[in-house]
Amino acid sequence: MFERKFTKTVRPGNVLIGGGNPVSVQSMLNVPAHDIKGNVAQAVALEKAGCEIIRISVPDNESVKTLEALKNAVKVPIVADIHFDWRLAVLSAEAGADKIRINPGNIGADEHVKAVADACRAKNIPIRIGVNSGSVEKGILEKYGAPTAEALVESGAYHISLLHKFDFDDIVLSLKSSDTKTMFDAYRLASERFDCPLHLGVTEAGTERFGTLRSAAGIGGLLLSGIGDTIRVSLTDDPIKEVEAGIDILKAVGLRKDGIRFVSCPTCGRTSIDLINIAKQAEIRFKNINKNITVAIMGCVVNGPGEAKEADIGIAGGKKCGVLFKNGKILKSNIPEDKLLDALSEELEKM
Repeated sequence: MFERKFTKTVRPGNVLIGGGNPVSVQSMLNVPAHDIKGNVAQAVALEKAGCEIIRISVPDNESVKTLEALKNAVKVPIVADIHFDWRLAVLSAEAGADKIRINPGNIGADEHVKAVADACRAKNIPIRIGVNSGSVEKGILEKYGAPTAEALVESGAYHISLLHKFDFDDIVLSLKSSDTKTMFDAYRLASERFDCPLHLGVTEAGTERFGTLRSAAGIGGLLLSGIGDTIRVSLTDDPIKEVEAGIDILKAVGLRKDGIRFVSCPTCGRTSIDLINIAKQAEIRFKNINKNITVAIMGCVVNGPGEAKEADIGIAGGKKCGVLFKNGKILKSNIPEDKLLDALSEELEKM
């Protein structure tokens, strides 16, 4: 296992971010801010799907009521996303927000920054500074010529300094870009410079397929380097898919052990069963089994008990039939193709 970079610990609600604590998965509600019923329903669904921190946009005073309703509906921390209006940040803190997402440099005079810092300090809630390639200050852009990784980090340092001016250090930092390489480089630089927890993400990543790929490359690469304390996969899709993708990324890099880890071969000319369909069915059928085991779905005995012997349990195809194996040893042979998953399920229940 790789060594994670140590960062300070902040606590939004019942979740610890940084300090070596488990990497948490976040998402954001995409229902209109004034639709209390719709936001509550989506938040409940996200919590059920495994989302550990939920963010909501707070564009005006009326939407603060939605935040209050969310606090009564779910147990996960609620983050108020604020742009420009410092008064909404103060109202959200007073309404029970567990974290405020705001860029101090965008809210005007020092007294506004102080008011937000004081409100968050009074409620013991952290602030996430959310820098992205579209928010970098004009002077910094002119210095670097583009929203480069260095520009993102300098912007983050600027916002951090504004909060430090008022002795506020309960900070989470994000440095997002829609360019995966820029995002990756920015977080590596930030990790060397800052000790605050880092919120990882590729902004405007895209639709489910390509957005997940870009996020897996950027977020996964950073996590494997020991960088990152909380993540969001930003997709143009149902937020539940963001949560599922985030959890899958954590599993892929070895930071989540709950739930089955599936391995399956790509098939070849030796395959005589409908492995593609069987593998897809297995993922759906056993999705909610909360066991820290590796399950192999293989096309033939070459890739089965042989190459997949490190799996805890698995099935491998033959000629319209297959075998069930465990820890590299065959438990049962000549299982009809349409009974392979049943045999696997029966053995999984014993584990």
